[in-house]
Amino acid sequence: MAATEALAPALPPALDRLTRSVLQAACDRDLAIATAESCTGGLLASLLTDVPGCSHAFDRGFVVYTEEAKRDLLGVPARLLEQHGAVSAAAAKAMAEGALARSKAQIAISVTGYAESPPGCEGEPGLVYLACVRHGVPAVVRRERLGDIGRAEVRLACLEAALEMLRDAVG
Repeated sequence: MAATEALAPALPPALDRLTRSVLQAACDRDLAIATAESCTGGLLASLLTDVPGCSHAFDRGFVVYTEEAKRDLLGVPARLLEQHGAVSAAAAKAMAEGALARSKAQIAISVTGYAESPPGCEGEPGLVYLACVRHGVPAVVRRERLGDIGRAEVRLACLEAALEMLRDAVG
């Protein structure tokens, strides 16, 4: 299987291998993936569509940077966001469930967090929640406390965590 194309120069080789492995396993099992992304801004969807010959393993991606987008596109309840916040395990799970319900995919992955310290917000830099859901399987939620390592580094770490979760979900 070919390497990622557009992202290859910037992508660490280990992430490239993990991406190809996840996509090959999804293709072999005839599974499709959907993404729901906030702090990664569509980077995961871009990565999953960057490997030639694996397009059928990706159904669609939702970039939901705002709370309004999370509500409108994924059906995340406003009350959940008010009670738990947009960067929470509950929000990540609801985002993944919404992506699964609004796609033809069998697996959905979500990521929400703070890639850096938000201005005027007390969010913890590098705090990220990911959730992965698959039809008939309980949701898996993961919290990462990456610290104030920089926006690009947080986003790359999110890609790695999401791919690991997808690898486990694809089985």
